[in-house]
Amino acid sequence: MTTVDERRTAPAVHPRRSPAAAVLALLWAGAAAVIALWWSDTGSVVGAAGRLTAAGRIAGLLCGYSCAVLVGLMARVPLLEVRIGSDRTARWHAMAGRYTLCLLVAHVVLIVAGYAAQDHASLVHETADVVLHYPEMLKATAGTVLLLAVGITSVRAVRRRTAHEFWYYVHLLTYAAVFLAFGHQLALGNDLAGRPAATAFWYALYLGAAALVLWFRILVPVRLNLRHRLRVHSVRQEAPGVHSVIVQGRRIGELGARAGQFFRWRFLDGDGTAWTSTPYSLSAPPGGDRLRITVKALGDHSAAVPLLRPGTRVWAEGPYGSFTADRATRHRVLLIAAGVGVTPLRALFETLPGEVTLLYRARTAGDLALGGELEAIAHRRGARVLYALNGPRGERPDLTAQSLRAAFPGLAGHDVYLCGPHGFARELYGALRAAGVPDRRIHHESFEL
Repeated sequence: MTTVDERRTAPAVHPRRSPAAAVLALLWAGAAAVIALWWSDTGSVVGAAGRLTAAGRIAGLLCGYSCAVLVGLMARVPLLEVRIGSDRTARWHAMAGRYTLCLLVAHVVLIVAGYAAQDHASLVHETADVVLHYPEMLKATAGTVLLLAVGITSVRAVRRRTAHEFWYYVHLLTYAAVFLAFGHQLALGNDLAGRPAATAFWYALYLGAAALVLWFRILVPVRLNLRHRLRVHSVRQEAPGVHSVIVQGRRIGELGARAGQFFRWRFLDGDGTAWTSTPYSLSAPPGGDRLRITVKALGDHSAAVPLLRPGTRVWAEGPYGSFTADRATRHRVLLIAAGVGVTPLRALFETLPGEVTLLYRARTAGDLALGGELEAIAHRRGARVLYALNGPRGERPDLTAQSLRAAFPGLAGHDVYLCGPHGFARELYGALRAAGVPDRRIHHESFEL
């Protein structure tokens, strides 16, 4: 274990208030408005068929609303991606996706069951009749199948067994699914048909979500890349399987990128890295005309990074993420990294104000990426860098609540920034909470949906 230790006083830290609560309140208010829309158009509900159909209508309206919310959460709006955080937005998106699928299944089952009870027909006969003879239902059925495919591939157990690139392309089918289902909402929705105000609200909801996608996922990235003309400057190895890419461009400072943030990258080299947008964090504070990322070969896209040639054109989207100094509320800060999760923490280690310590978890000394830089930063700013490595027989270091409290006196009064693989982050989060660190001062950002 290598340690560099000096202490000095730092200026006050003033965190920015997150708008997450206000955004969530707005989304739930929208759901309440949808329920009110059904209530205002529904008289008495009688009989089994009436109850089933009414429940199906409610599920359908909420599912339609949730689809628009899903698209809005996918639009990479800066208020969400930067002020609230990409990881939190991703969790909202995943939760909204689960709600949407449950509501979709409930809508289909309840409506068909209600119609079958009303017509005294079998479920199979009623399903065929609805799909084949009701307006817009063939397209809606195709949209339903696509949404189910997106949901299945998003299940964690399935995602672990599929390439990121495959998941990415399947996930894009959400747009097609929502487009295919929209027509039947207007054609068959009793709560919308013949009600101009309700129809206008529904159009505004969907057109607003589409406008967010068009602006923030298409037009803003086009402007960024035409303006900054990013290209690969050089590639160098940092550790086995870990490489840094230095990207050069024009007026980089105008990007507004900060230490701890990330971009979504495409490298237009013709070898497959152009077709998938993959998030990589900045591994050094942005400065001058250059940005740097450090990538570990974990998939097809990242494995192709070492093969990039100087001059390769780069397509970037961002900056994203709230994993920045704005989250800090205390003078004492502990950064905990594992593996390539050190990349955003290396940038923060150099720039965070206050009394900063970095704990870097890796299997062996040979796996430590950017170790020399970390030592130099620690010496220059009077900070500490500690390495938690496996023992000579492969035994894992003790990173329990007790060991953390012993290594970092006053740990409960620290802000903690945590970045690493999902299992590691979950384990360390539990240890930090057991050590007395409040949840609001454990900062973690993940790219997982």
